[in-house]
Amino acid sequence: MGDKTSRRCRSTRRTRTISTMFVKVKLLLLLCPFLSLVMTLAASDDANFTYNDFRGANLSLDGSAQITPNGLLMLTNESSRQMGHAFYPCPLQFKNQSDGNVFTFSSTFVFGILSEYQNLSAHGIAFVITPSRGFPGARPTQYLGLFNESTNGDPSNHIVAVELDTFHSKEFSDIDDNHVGIDINNLTSVDSKPASYATDQSGGHKNISLKSGKAMQVWIEYNGLDGRINVTLAPINVPKPDIPLLSLRYNLSPIMKDSMYVGFSSGTGTVPTFHYVLGWSFKMNGPAKELVISQLPKLPRVGPKEHSKFLTVGMPIIGLVLASTVISVILFIVRRKRKFAEELEDWELEYGPHRFKYKDLYTATKGFRDKELLGIGGFGRVYRGVLPTSKIEVAVKRVSHESKQGTREFVAEIVCMGRLQQRNLVQLLGYCRRKGGEILLVYDYMPNGSLDKLLFNQPKAKLNWGQRFQIIKGVASGLFYLHEGWEKVVVHRDVKSSLLDSEFNARLGDFGLARLYGHGSDFKTTHVVGTLGYLAPELTRTSKPSPSTDVFSFGAFLLEVACGRRPIDPQASAEDVILVDWVFSCWSRGTILETVDPNLGSDYVAEEIILVLKLGLLCSHSIPTSRPTMRQVMRFLVGAAPLPDSSLHGLSASGLIFGHDEGFSNFATLPSSTELASTQPSLSSDSLLSTGR
Repeated sequence: MGDKTSRRCRSTRRTRTISTMFVKVKLLLLLCPFLSLVMTLAASDDANFTYNDFRGANLSLDGSAQITPNGLLMLTNESSRQMGHAFYPCPLQFKNQSDGNVFTFSSTFVFGILSEYQNLSAHGIAFVITPSRGFPGARPTQYLGLFNESTNGDPSNHIVAVELDTFHSKEFSDIDDNHVGIDINNLTSVDSKPASYATDQSGGHKNISLKSGKAMQVWIEYNGLDGRINVTLAPINVPKPDIPLLSLRYNLSPIMKDSMYVGFSSGTGTVPTFHYVLGWSFKMNGPAKELVISQLPKLPRVGPKEHSKFLTVGMPIIGLVLASTVISVILFIVRRKRKFAEELEDWELEYGPHRFKYKDLYTATKGFRDKELLGIGGFGRVYRGVLPTSKIEVAVKRVSHESKQGTREFVAEIVCMGRLQQRNLVQLLGYCRRKGGEILLVYDYMPNGSLDKLLFNQPKAKLNWGQRFQIIKGVASGLFYLHEGWEKVVVHRDVKSSLLDSEFNARLGDFGLARLYGHGSDFKTTHVVGTLGYLAPELTRTSKPSPSTDVFSFGAFLLEVACGRRPIDPQASAEDVILVDWVFSCWSRGTILETVDPNLGSDYVAEEIILVLKLGLLCSHSIPTSRPTMRQVMRFLVGAAPLPDSSLHGLSASGLIFGHDEGFSNFATLPSSTELASTQPSLSSDSLLSTGR
């Protein structure tokens, strides 16, 4: 009975076990479709990874592929005819188990192709989706480590690839040696285009070289709903273009298996080429995560060190500019030194303050501009200037002194005359001597300019007789000081129209031709200089300037002021061309007042103007000893002595030309210089120089 009971219990347990197993199997069969969907979704969710560098990445590598210490994925190195593979280690579920269609997926990666030879590379990189990580019999070179002669084009390959090809393989109908293509089981691309990227929405593209040695980014996208493959390329520093380079409608479901590997394959030929991947991102059922460009490792340098544009272009340009600048500065300094060069000898140092720098005079006259020109004489141009330091107005006359031998004496005389101090003389402030014999004389500035201009060039500003007579006495006073009132005898040699200060007082100027002599010394022969009409006739024979030659010039000046005509007037009739002849002719006929300047009208003192006209004739005598001295002239003008009638009666036309000694004996009885000094006219003037004539 016990045995029966035992057998019955065992039978019951067996029945329960079988029943439980049946229930579990039935439940498993009911849940199988759901579990399959969960496994597929799980596989899809796992297919999401990003590598901003490959340090520590668990990739499946073979061939020459390796990860460098700085995180680069290097597929090939400098060895020729090699291949390398790198794959994500786990297979990914690409197909929906319910309908067998390939899921939507996307991937992006940054790559670089570097060659030791510029513009030469072999052969390229391929992004690969393959059912196996092994490629039995695969060859490098144009096969990119994927196929060989027999496996290329085999439908059983089930391989999808995007090639970045830098070799023109005619057997695969490549379009060029720089293209991107979509390959299905075959290296003859189903679609390819030259490497470029879109620059705008209107379809403009810019070419890009895959073998430039620069990093570039690729975006590969497959839309599982409409079966479209898009491939986009751009430089690393350019955002993803909106328009893809390749856009191909191709259903991958018949090609791909359920489980596939993703990765890269590369092959080289005879040209040593480095194929690098800097970063990689993949995503199933969504867009791949963007790579962080700043975190990517840098491509190494291959071949000669690449110099920056600053070193190769900028530095030579900067060097050229600096060299040009230095040369320009040197030339400027040299030209400036030549421009402002002066001739200064040791013996001139004793003259100290009388010497001006040419640079200061150049600045003062604004470079001797025509706008600053005051007048042009027979011996140089005169310019107005303002000294840069003292701001004093001056007149600067440029004189050419040709006698190299007599330069020292000439300068000495100039400096000496700079010590002349008399109210009717223009103050000679100093000089500047330059190479080539040019000497610049610096005078006080006379604001009212030259008497010559007031007499002949400005009819609206005519001087009345009182002003003219005062000017005559002022010039006479200045000449007397030069001849007798100073420590030396100064022969002016260029007495003519004077200068006027701010109060229209006369200032005798232009000492550029003056000569110094000791009292009682013999006058030396020199060049004949002066202005025609004012030159004494004996100068053409003896060339010896003397006080009497200045008196002759003063006589011409007297007639010029009274008559309002120049000593030689080409516009006059033939018999009246020479002013002194015309005045003498009128005087001999008793009509001397007919020679008075018409601009004066009747507004003059007849006695004064007759005195001036007669004195002008006496000073114009051709015989030097027959002319009065400036001491005598001053006495006549100030009324200290009357003009002797016997002197005038003895004057003849021939005396103006050849001269006779008769009729001038009365001049010997004139007062002494002391008596004369007390009778000089009071001419006040504290102003400065005008045209420096």
